[in-house]
Amino acid sequence: MPVPAWGSRRGNGVWRGGDSVSGSWMSAGLCRAADADDLFVEGAAQNRAKALCGGCPVRAECLAYALDGRIEHGVWGGMTERERRALLKRRPTVRSWAGLFEAARLEHDAVARSSVRRSA
Repeated sequence: MPVPAWGSRRGNGVWRGGDSVSGSWMSAGLCRAADADDLFVEGAAQNRAKALCGGCPVRAECLAYALDGRIEHGVWGGMTERERRALLKRRPTVRSWAGLFEAARLEHDAVARSSVRRSA
């Protein structure tokens, strides 16, 4: 798997408006400015890493990448490896987390547009 320039423990991208392979979303991640080793920690230090993800504009893309790729280490999209394993265990039938998140985003946008039209 190709490795982006900013760290040896990062991978390619998942999706952003159909950009499922290029990884262009990674350049928008808040962790881009962080030391990659700070995202691959254990114990209480994981809470600091997760906090970085809180306001990240590409959090869903990052999480989908980690879930779809079954990445075992590090904090991705605000979830630790343990949290991701638990989620994968709870939802074993999901084939594409990126697809699931994209469908949810589209549905959310459609509902939001509908409610704006009704209130106008």
